[in-house]
Amino acid sequence: MRNGVWVTEHEWRRLTPEHRHAALVHATGLCLEREDPVFAVTSAAAVWGLPRVEQWPDAVRVLVATEARGRGSSLVRPHVGREAATVRHGDLRVTSPARTVVDLARTGTLHTAVAAADHALRHELCTLAELMAEVDAVPPRVRGRVAARLVGALADPLSMSPGESLSRVQMFLLNLPRPQLQREVRDAEGLVGFVDFGWEAVVGEFDGKVKYRVAENATPAEAAEVVWREKQREDRLRRQSRVARWTWAIALDRGKLGALLAQHGIRPLPANVWVDLGARAAS
Repeated sequence: MRNGVWVTEHEWRRLTPEHRHAALVHATGLCLEREDPVFAVTSAAAVWGLPRVEQWPDAVRVLVATEARGRGSSLVRPHVGREAATVRHGDLRVTSPARTVVDLARTGTLHTAVAAADHALRHELCTLAELMAEVDAVPPRVRGRVAARLVGALADPLSMSPGESLSRVQMFLLNLPRPQLQREVRDAEGLVGFVDFGWEAVVGEFDGKVKYRVAENATPAEAAEVVWREKQREDRLRRQSRVARWTWAIALDRGKLGALLAQHGIRPLPANVWVDLGARAAS
């Protein structure tokens, strides 16, 4: 992984892309131990376990003071930015979860930044107040300040997965009506369940195939029971509302997601009413 730092091929193959990048960060930390660097942006995100929509990069990112503007090395790429309060995560110094989300928002895509923000709030790595304080600390006219404020406005701890976060960002960019997240659905028999997205008379579910997944060691009877329970839930939902389901591939394609939801009556509004960044800036 780095000069003198190894991991077995068997262990490497078992790691997720996120864990592979985190392992690369730890290996880099061992090589730069005397310098005690501050890992930032995507590298801090991997250490904190924040999700990413795009592929994880090969380069490790280290925070460099604005006035220093380092060129990097064969081990790291510098992230030039204002000084940050740092947190010890094991043997590594990293930017805080809130600062990491803001840096992701300023330098990356809206999809990944919102997914990271949702995850950080849901797992209580930071509060919305802490996130917005980091947004407010970005100096005026600095690149990405508006994007960071938008991420703060869209962040929601009720989003339960990166796919749901990605889908919600696509809905925002399509000017669709803002859905209610984790909406409770009931019928005459009682609680049907909580759906990922809810509009009037329409519910949306991301990656329905996951709901049919059974344990690897499940018996045929147990597998059949999982499928049967989900079918019953689906039938009860459809008696209450129109149900739209989509997978990761559709969530990545804004046009396809928009077309699917339009088939169920969810169409773009004349203007986007999800957020008021002007009000946020004034508050």
